[in-house]
Amino acid sequence: MKNVSQTFNEQYLPVKALLIYQSVEQESQTHERRESDIYVESYDIGKQGNPINAHPLSITEMMLLSELMQSTQELKTTYLQCKSVLPLKLIYVNAQNNGYAVWFTPPQEVDLFFSESLSIPSGRTKIPALLWKATKERLQVFALKGKAKPNIDTPLYYAPLFNLSQDGSVCMGTININIDRQTYLEQFMTQWETYFFNSYFTHTLGNHRHCKGNLVALWQEQVGTGREFPQNELIKNGRTLKDLIR
Repeated sequence: MKNVSQTFNEQYLPVKALLIYQSVEQESQTHERRESDIYVESYDIGKQGNPINAHPLSITEMMLLSELMQSTQELKTTYLQCKSVLPLKLIYVNAQNNGYAVWFTPPQEVDLFFSESLSIPSGRTKIPALLWKATKERLQVFALKGKAKPNIDTPLYYAPLFNLSQDGSVCMGTININIDRQTYLEQFMTQWETYFFNSYFTHTLGNHRHCKGNLVALWQEQVGTGREFPQNELIKNGRTLKDLIR
């Protein structure tokens, strides 16, 4: 056996220490963790190996730490990074650890699948423009009027579809969502659209109206006809694109 501890100590010297404080009392009362609940203190390491110069972790130090962590092979991530040029349908992207993307799809013809209980035939049909917002675990979908790419003040409408709550959240049922930190932005958007359109629409959520008329009757009259989606059926939900990217 060969003692290599001296070699190790000569190659790797401690230079920085972090001490993380957490407000346990606030977390236990609210069951939530807010930014104000965490405080990080940074220490330089002196010549004798003792921590000195205690100070709040600075923005510069955080950036250097982030670069160091990203350079570690096991922690490398491509989550929400673009593999090529930015997709034309992209509106906004927040590429943090559990960030999100916002994008739109113009009016299109797709295959929709309905459960037998709705008495709506599954088939190809035209749908309105949609606005999508998604994280790794959650998807929200809204409708848009017209064909143009939305701007910050574009009003949002309830998506006239099933499995959607009042805030646009989608109930994915038993669909197995498989989006990880290696998922590129283009894959991310494609996967969510595939999950959404390949799942069965089964029920309405909440007490809000999804369209001006009867939602079941709307799709009974649309599926398989090739008719354009009737834009006058859309109902504003009181929000704009700005509200999704705050």
